[in-house]
Amino acid sequence: MASIETSDTKSGRRAGLRLPKAAGLVWVLVGLCVVAAFLSPAFLNPINLTNVLRQVALFGIVSVGMTFVILTKGIDLSVGSILGVCAVTAALLIGLDLPIFIVFVLTLVAGTLMGAINGIGVAFGRVPAFIMTLGMMVMGRGLALTLANGQPISLGSRTKDFMWLGRGDFAGLPVPVWVFIAISAIAIYVLRYTPYGRQIYAVGSNAEAARLSGINVRFVTFSVYVVSGFLASLTALIFVSRLTVGEPTAGEGIELEAIAIAVIGGTSLFGGEGGVVGTIIGAAILAVLANIMNLVGVSPFTQQIVKGAIIVIAVLYEMWSKRRSKT
Repeated sequence: MASIETSDTKSGRRAGLRLPKAAGLVWVLVGLCVVAAFLSPAFLNPINLTNVLRQVALFGIVSVGMTFVILTKGIDLSVGSILGVCAVTAALLIGLDLPIFIVFVLTLVAGTLMGAINGIGVAFGRVPAFIMTLGMMVMGRGLALTLANGQPISLGSRTKDFMWLGRGDFAGLPVPVWVFIAISAIAIYVLRYTPYGRQIYAVGSNAEAARLSGINVRFVTFSVYVVSGFLASLTALIFVSRLTVGEPTAGEGIELEAIAIAVIGGTSLFGGEGGVVGTIIGAAILAVLANIMNLVGVSPFTQQIVKGAIIVIAVLYEMWSKRRSKT
């Protein structure tokens, strides 16, 4: 029964595979790069471009998980707190002189478990995603601050063993970029070419129709929060590796960045439409925009206003497009 496709499933798949919107986003990205180069010659400096790529990777990995969640008509406000908990966890484990591989595994397990708790609450407890992940956001930040006693945790003598993931380069590109490429490739394949990917679109398009067609809606809903938690913990490892400290406030506000990136990339907050290709371009657009504002001296507080306005404008445009398509 799970292989049966409803019309909503098919429309969701077509939405996820549609490329004209992504092509339009590419032109927006190119235009931003031209404007950035015009406003500040420093934009084209190789060091600056490398930093932009790192930003794309860091925010992009979390945003891929957010895209999975939003495709099911959900939201995950806890990714920043999960990142903070995992950053502190990694630093504490390194302080115990555990092998780096074990540190990686246990940190990823910690983030995945927090995502699973979100999934259980939303899918099986029927708690609204906004409320469940808001609660996890508050609890997670409190847990991170408690574990770290409110202070950054230094990696100490193990710093060099851990730096390669966040600061290393491979074949001319930063290692985090390669991680982002790998995660994105896997996510694109899953969403486009697997039954599970089709089920995600079906649940987001019409959960009741998906249930009647034999899809395990609760499992699919649960699983996307697990994916989001896992990718938040992976991002935490990169953060710790790059900063060489476990910062309990790491990831503050990254949920806003992830939501903005997904929405800019064409993922509908109403579920069932969008995809990772758009998310990749959305991450690049937001990173370049932030870099432009930094180069021209725009206040960080003003930058938050701009990012919030982008989310509102993107949603309003989406709603206008939907109404227009129905007329």
